[in-house]
Amino acid sequence: MLDYNHTPKFADVLNAVIDAALTAENAVRSPRDYLGGSRLGHPCERALQFEFTGAPKDEGRDFNGQTLRIFAIGHALEDLAVAWLRAAGVDLYTRKGNRPDGGQFGFEVARGRIRGHVDGIIAAGPDDLGLACPALWECKTMNAKNWRACVKDGVAKSKPVYAAQIALYQAYMDASIPGLASNPALFTAINKDTAELHHELVPFDADLAQRISDRGVRILQAMDAGELLPRIATSADFFECRMCSWANRCWDLPQ
Repeated sequence: MLDYNHTPKFADVLNAVIDAALTAENAVRSPRDYLGGSRLGHPCERALQFEFTGAPKDEGRDFNGQTLRIFAIGHALEDLAVAWLRAAGVDLYTRKGNRPDGGQFGFEVARGRIRGHVDGIIAAGPDDLGLACPALWECKTMNAKNWRACVKDGVAKSKPVYAAQIALYQAYMDASIPGLASNPALFTAINKDTAELHHELVPFDADLAQRISDRGVRILQAMDAGELLPRIATSADFFECRMCSWANRCWDLPQ
């Protein structure tokens, strides 16, 4: 029996066990061997190179248990959003054939080295919504601060990485599902703090899709040539660098 006067709090002990199990499970997952379409909007191409090649992260930068729990909550909330939209009469497909064993809708280009998997495809919606279908559906969860910024400024301004993902997916998925690049995507943002929902129709941005596609090709070409692309900044205290999982690795290099 635990002596609560001389041991850590029970909650702390149990949380440590849970987090150890989560990090151990995450450690044995196979890393991606491709550039993910959801990541290509990241502003630093060198960071994407490190990510693609599986370069070890700086000490203390691996996902801890709390971060992994946050990711899991995001996935669970996305499943709830699917149920809510379907209950509202939106004909939403998240798997081929809408069967649990159906594969995700997605694309791959550059011999499979650039890939993406979409959250869903809307085949139809209630008449009063006026949705043009088929339409891409992308869902993200955010804290209250980021959610309010998204509502105020729209996804393209407040979350350019998400906007890049949407444009790229619309472009590459249009071949298999004609109309996705013609019809606005539906972007859903869930406020994790309040359960408020934001929905936004996002017209296809062909220029953005082309720029992001070109970036993917540029990264692959640099890696094939053994070249390291330029840093995003001239100083390690740049805000993007301070948050980067490979900042020490990057700035320890000569250039």
